[in-house]
Amino acid sequence: MNSQRDRELDIGIVYETFDRYEPRPGAPVDANVEYEPESTIQVLEEAIGRLGHQPIRVGSPEDFWARGVRNDSAGRLDVVLNIAEGHGSRNREAWAPVLLEMAGVPFLGSDALTLSTTLDKAWANRAVAAAGIAVAPQCVLAGAEEAANAPLPCEFPLFVKPRWEGTAKGIRRSSRVEGRSELIREVDRIVQDYDQPALVEAFVPGPEYTVTVVGHQPARALPVVQRALDPVSGIGWHVLNDEETAPSVPGTLTPELEARLASLGQAVFELFECRDFARADFRLDSLGNPIFLEINPLPTFGLDGTFAILAELEGRTLDALLAEVIEMGLVRLGLVSPRPGTKGVRHPNDS
Repeated sequence: MNSQRDRELDIGIVYETFDRYEPRPGAPVDANVEYEPESTIQVLEEAIGRLGHQPIRVGSPEDFWARGVRNDSAGRLDVVLNIAEGHGSRNREAWAPVLLEMAGVPFLGSDALTLSTTLDKAWANRAVAAAGIAVAPQCVLAGAEEAANAPLPCEFPLFVKPRWEGTAKGIRRSSRVEGRSELIREVDRIVQDYDQPALVEAFVPGPEYTVTVVGHQPARALPVVQRALDPVSGIGWHVLNDEETAPSVPGTLTPELEARLASLGQAVFELFECRDFARADFRLDSLGNPIFLEINPLPTFGLDGTFAILAELEGRTLDALLAEVIEMGLVRLGLVSPRPGTKGVRHPNDS
């Protein structure tokens, strides 16, 4: 080790597994879908260990809070990797960043303001539209009565989803609606099951793509991944996961389209001042123009997620790719030195 900056670090992981929270009575089947399996935490530990650092499981934001944010365990952490989702309100993803700021512990990933703003899809879409990036015509409906009487943003078909959820939570085949009666039904389902307003937007018919953006100064887009669609509804097949229906992959990801999507993904990443990692989703309209769907600064690092797909495409292991992403965040925080003469970063156990 060449300097104090490049010593072995104690890196906490703030996270929730599927069994962390008991679903409320009457909760929908996907109430806990945003949390992670044990395998995700293990692969993050492997990535941290690959860098020569020590992973420490902190647990959920509630665990951190219960122990006291300024206790000895917080004080011994050099930095934290936050992947915690929280639960309940549209500020739930901000829980861990706020507690870490209170404790004076630096962390990887976006801050509380970015996480809350991007989780609220209506607010995020307004900001993206104001920046000149195309979004689908949309409105927010707070219940069945509004759905029955409110003016609509465009003609049917429309798409109905929760205003502040991720991981396709609340989305079914029935989320695509063809008329007013179906709209009323779906808005009522969202409000009743997820205790929040429904975001109603034009159904964008074309291929769907996801852009993963990592790093800093500047952030860079990884290869764009096209998502398979359900041939019946046109909804992302990864959402429905219907084993009885073969997925469809329409359209062609040309180099020109990939470059355009990558540029848009980076622009949205920078617009919301995301840090270290995020995933932006787009669809093409009937004219082939990219339409912004959402950005998720808390993407899954799971074995079946986009990072795992990208690692496989690059011919390396998931923990190797995640180690690179984590290390870029450590450089941003000034905890690790960049490796001289490369775009990468210096490992603490390099000579």
